[in-house]
Amino acid sequence: MSTNVLRTADGWWVVRGDRAVPVDTKAATTAELLADRDAVREAALSDEAGTPVADLVALSPVTTPCRVVAQMVNYRSHARDSGFTGDIPPAFFRKASGSVSGPGETIVRPAHVKFLDYEIELGLVMGAPLPVGTVVEERDLPSYVAGLVVTNDVSARDVQLTKTQFYESKSYPTFTPTGPHLTLLEPEDFAHLLDLRLKLSVNGELRQDRTLADMIVRPAQALTLLARFQTLDAGDLLLTGTPGGTALKAPPKAVEKIGSLLPPAVKWKAFFKSQAKNPHYLRTGDVITATIATPDGRIDLGEQRTPVTDAN
Repeated sequence: MSTNVLRTADGWWVVRGDRAVPVDTKAATTAELLADRDAVREAALSDEAGTPVADLVALSPVTTPCRVVAQMVNYRSHARDSGFTGDIPPAFFRKASGSVSGPGETIVRPAHVKFLDYEIELGLVMGAPLPVGTVVEERDLPSYVAGLVVTNDVSARDVQLTKTQFYESKSYPTFTPTGPHLTLLEPEDFAHLLDLRLKLSVNGELRQDRTLADMIVRPAQALTLLARFQTLDAGDLLLTGTPGGTALKAPPKAVEKIGSLLPPAVKWKAFFKSQAKNPHYLRTGDVITATIATPDGRIDLGEQRTPVTDAN
């Protein structure tokens, strides 16, 4: 069975129900913790009563600096929302690790960003180096992936679309809420990955709700494709794409064809004028709730709850 680990300012904790037991480790980073799994197992088996989880302030269980890589358009439902048809070529982009924030930390919208969007994503936390040229089969996943985290690939859509700039639009501070749990997997848990359901709500309204079965490129293949050019190390993070239901959606085909005939500045001005009527973009005061779990609770990454505010 999987083991849920929290990180706080005081160290690492194994979560057991509504209480948490401290892990006796000197690990300061995620990679160091993953190298001290015996200490995690001892805490999980301890008869100590522990501390109420509600009394702990969870930090991101993925420590930085680290590599943060993300997959683009990797759910069929998101591809439909985005106007893609036919085969979707696998694509990756990087996010600054300075964008990683805690599971309860406020998401801050920069003053120049008008269209802020959400994207719940399953994060894979590497447990071992992935050298360039590695081929990962399904049976090999436990050798490379140590655990899972809830992530939110927060996106400044007006920056992303007008500049075709993924790195900037998704890398502002607080744009990758992560956690609360680092869910460490046992080899037998990997057979249940496709049962994981991603759910994201804004102010209690369900916006995204899909299982990993909706994925186009699944984790083993994604790591193989990424390893064609990118090395990963223990503690690095791969975001595996978002399902449909984001605020941004492709315009109708007729509108898109007309837009393609316009100068870029005119096209984007018209597009964002129409987007201004979309109530689903994030605003100050919104609260995002995100969860990833299997229906039977065998794997449960916990609940992420992040408010949104504007930069001062």
